[in-house]
Amino acid sequence: MKIGLFFIIAYLLGSLQSGVWIGQLFYQKDIRNFGSGNTGTTNTFRVLGKNAGIVVLFLDILKGTLATLLPTWFDLGVNPLWFGVAAILGHTFPIFGKFKGGKAVATSAGMLLAYSPLFFVYSASIFVLFLFLTSMVSLSSIISAVLITLSTMILPIFVPIILPQQDWLLTLLATAISIFIIYRHRDNIKRIKAGTESRIPFGLNKKES
Repeated sequence: MKIGLFFIIAYLLGSLQSGVWIGQLFYQKDIRNFGSGNTGTTNTFRVLGKNAGIVVLFLDILKGTLATLLPTWFDLGVNPLWFGVAAILGHTFPIFGKFKGGKAVATSAGMLLAYSPLFFVYSASIFVLFLFLTSMVSLSSIISAVLITLSTMILPIFVPIILPQQDWLLTLLATAISIFIIYRHRDNIKRIKAGTESRIPFGLNKKES
């Protein structure tokens, strides 16, 4: 009963739509009606600008972190990664937004931050590297998700200082999340193939101002 209650709390944390609320409160815009229509960080940057995007990025990461820390704080005796998954599901299928949410990238990062801050820094570095190389958030998210999943198997063997122990649940969930992230980016993949995907003003292939 207690575990189920906190699992619901984790889902509700993930369901908080910071991009939508900030857009409506401070910009009088519903980001669901602009850009990609997505409620996550990337569309917030695109529609509302850098300042709002940074705030939403922080809040979306925070949702995953807080949810993953719940079983530690309340001594639930359950692997905290499951609560991170609940937040990811909430972010992607939010009850407060007719179950139409973001693409799970930032909230997944928040789960990693709570699980292992050093592994989070490693994973964030991969994302930033590919963002610099491609100037595309979508492609960087897809590549990073795959490489991070592979890293959960490789790092405990070759670089244990970053990830000391093999955690097969982490690998299993990372695999599932990676597949889900790729699926959620299927429209982006079509635009990447067509050469029409949006680029940001950063990196080697940045959008011309």
